[in-house]
Amino acid sequence: MTEKQSCEFPESNPLDDAIKGILENSKTIAIVGLSDKPERDSYRVAEYLKGQGYTIIPVNPTRSEILGEKSYPDLASIPLPVDIVDIFRNVDAIPAIVDEAIGIQAKVVWMQLGLAHNASAQKAEEAGLVAVQSKCLKIEHQKLMS
Repeated sequence: MTEKQSCEFPESNPLDDAIKGILENSKTIAIVGLSDKPERDSYRVAEYLKGQGYTIIPVNPTRSEILGEKSYPDLASIPLPVDIVDIFRNVDAIPAIVDEAIGIQAKVVWMQLGLAHNASAQKAEEAGLVAVQSKCLKIEHQKLMS
């Protein structure tokens, strides 16, 4: 990994009980960086979450539809409330995505496994969002909701 792509170690994360509460109380998940390629982690996670009854909203400016759902170029273009913003982008994209998540009044910013950006997590929390870093939504759902 280059310096620009290197990931920090998360300084904090919600405990399992809080994550379980997030999963129980969330309905809509915007997946930033969702790929239309079935072999990609983002696709597998989105497909799983959709199968669990969540409304998934692809955020990918290069695709019009993924997994049968309309894709949006950015978070601000989504016409309905978003509970979780799930990030599948490089670390250097996280600050701008967190700013967008704050702007749309999302409840949670979720940085997928291997992604952490402490300053952005702190900014999200100061704006009233919950920040989860370097955890996979699918793995956490399977672990806590089974």
